[in-house]
Amino acid sequence: MSTTPVTRTNPEGWFRSLGQRGKRAFIGAFGGYGLDSYDYWILPLSLVAITSFFGISKGQAGLLNTATLVLSALGGAVAGVLADRIGRVRTLLITVITYAVFTVLCGFATSYEMLLVFRGLQGLGFGGEWAAGAILVAEYSKPEYRGRAVAFIQSAWAVGWGLAVVVYTLVFSFVSADTAWRVMFWTGALPAVLILYIRRTVQDAPGTVEQRERSTRNFSAIFTGGLGRTTFFAALLATGVQGGYYTLATWLPTFLKTERGLTVINSTGYYAFLISGAFIGYVCGGFITDRLGRKRTFALFAVASAILIMLYTQIPTGANTAVLFLGFPLGFCASAIFSGFGSFLAELYPTDVRGTGQGFTYNFGRAVGALFPAGVGFMAETMGVGGAMIFGAAAYGIAVVALLGLPETLGRELT
Repeated sequence: MSTTPVTRTNPEGWFRSLGQRGKRAFIGAFGGYGLDSYDYWILPLSLVAITSFFGISKGQAGLLNTATLVLSALGGAVAGVLADRIGRVRTLLITVITYAVFTVLCGFATSYEMLLVFRGLQGLGFGGEWAAGAILVAEYSKPEYRGRAVAFIQSAWAVGWGLAVVVYTLVFSFVSADTAWRVMFWTGALPAVLILYIRRTVQDAPGTVEQRERSTRNFSAIFTGGLGRTTFFAALLATGVQGGYYTLATWLPTFLKTERGLTVINSTGYYAFLISGAFIGYVCGGFITDRLGRKRTFALFAVASAILIMLYTQIPTGANTAVLFLGFPLGFCASAIFSGFGSFLAELYPTDVRGTGQGFTYNFGRAVGALFPAGVGFMAETMGVGGAMIFGAAAYGIAVVALLGLPETLGRELT
């Protein structure tokens, strides 16, 4: 792989540069990740109701999300290998079907243990979808536009999050809490519509099929030679970023309810600030990573996110207005840091093991990072949710350290 200078670009050129097939791939990947986000957020939003229904502790509640994230590592690794063997589009279909089916089954759980199993299995699809979709769009993108093109895929997370909050507000306003959480999971069948679109219109990028078919390398290739060092530090970077983010994602709804005293309706404005900040962060993060470079962007937002988590959770009781407005920069920074992942990881690996490398490192980080929200759950028993969430801020320090072992890839051609 070679590094080339980045040419001057215009804000809209990234989408036109994809071509007709690339635009279809973008729509499929955007929809897949948005609905992936929707299905993920059902649990954190419903966690208070689920905790009450099954009579479980905060630690057990945290394990529900940890199971999702841990099994997502397996799903991501398998999906990465599949993407390099059967193609990006076929893998995308398999992952969307998997997370949709098991999300719906969560709504039929009759015990905590059953819900834990179904939610964990949902993680298999949850972990694999991003890897397949991000690689698909990265391979259609020109180097000078790749950061922002894949960042717009990341912005689908905020769209799915917003949709989940809207549905949550409606369902919990009209249905009793004991049933509402089940209804939320049943709405996880929404991706069925997307499956039809992907099957009919989306194709792998030209040229990549031939390169994959000629390859004789297997999963172990990402741990040997120069790729071994890359895989180690990329996985460490993903661990730090996702450890911090999923601490916030898992416990924020509970924090707003139990420590800020907000009802379902009253918390809507707080989510609006967070989600609008997240969406703008995803989009702007793509432009920033194409300007400043991948590593500088990660470092900038890792430090900012750590500081903002500490400020957000330690604001004195009664100062909810400050919590409301601080939600925008928190959502912005905690999301903008993800914008560089798709392009950065794609540029670190050659085509024949790109799916394997990207799928493994990103989801290994998700699995190990899942220990942070679980740890917060157990610590919250004595420290309170807000106090324990500071633990998540420490994860971003791991991300900064990981950057020391990775190269800058801005402008690199995919080979």
